[in-house]
Amino acid sequence: MIKYLGSKRALLGLITETIAQATPGGSVLDLFSGTSRVGHALKKRGYRVIANDHNAYAHVLAQCYVAADLDDLRVPAESLVKEFNTLRGVPGYFTETFCEKSRFFQPKNGARVDAIREAIVRKSLPPDLEAVMLVSLMEAADRVDSTTGVQMAYLKQWAPRASNDLELRVPDMLPRSAGGKCAALNLDAAEAARGSPVDLAYVDPPYNQHSYLGNYHVWETLVRWDKPEVYGVACKRVDCRERRSLFNSRPRFRAALAEMLTAIQAAVIVVSFSNEGYLDREEMEPLLGGLFAGRAHVTTIETDHKRYVGAQIGIHNPQGEKVGTVSHLRNKEYLYLVSSRPLVKMLEGG
Repeated sequence: MIKYLGSKRALLGLITETIAQATPGGSVLDLFSGTSRVGHALKKRGYRVIANDHNAYAHVLAQCYVAADLDDLRVPAESLVKEFNTLRGVPGYFTETFCEKSRFFQPKNGARVDAIREAIVRKSLPPDLEAVMLVSLMEAADRVDSTTGVQMAYLKQWAPRASNDLELRVPDMLPRSAGGKCAALNLDAAEAARGSPVDLAYVDPPYNQHSYLGNYHVWETLVRWDKPEVYGVACKRVDCRERRSLFNSRPRFRAALAEMLTAIQAAVIVVSFSNEGYLDREEMEPLLGGLFAGRAHVTTIETDHKRYVGAQIGIHNPQGEKVGTVSHLRNKEYLYLVSSRPLVKMLEGG
């Protein structure tokens, strides 16, 4: 999967095991699906997963890794990957914007992205198959980028991987879940919560001022293929200035979170959060305790976790030059289990 700030790769085992103990089967709603790493793992465990994210690139990842089924798409995906890997590069918008005006990719790979993306357009593929091919292209580009993992900036000197040739692979899709056909939504979190009754909801919201759209604007443009106007050294989409999530605003975060949580139609909620977020544990636990008409049972699991790679090597400006120092290398991650009935004994094996 793509490099991603906020990815739950290191915590995936804890998250999925907590969910399995709280709700051994049934349906799960992932309200901020991101890379769909959690949704993918839950689908593999046999849950019927509904993955939601308001960003287009994340929605496409959810279509590929949650909604699409390997049983239906393996053969056509393999055929298209083989076909697209033979295409010669044709420089276009992507090359000009992200290889010449900025330096996220070497021009040879930017031209391949342009050619393959236009080929996907011409194919007019069914939605799930198109999503699989877009993810294949996104991941291929991610393997040859020149960043520290976010697209707020690119490196001053080319990353060694940027010299490699872009090559598509078939994404790691899963067979249809034993729990039933999964789905991917592209909605505001509160709207998705209101319209999706499930057994359990998993909530991993943005928790500070950093916008996922701003951090991954290249992928948003690659998926939308709307060739927008851009600004700044990093060539961000102009709508990065306007499409701001309420969850990226300190003054508005608590109210947005409360509205979304109360909209959830599930008997169990699992919330993933960090001590670097807008709400600390002493604020979050009472907020969650107010759910289910004030009768919620809240269990908190705390883990120590290494910070993402960009934070470990310091702060960089848009030219990739180091301009800040590392403040700390580790942070605390919290997993809050919220239910309408006591679950502590079960989680402790009692």
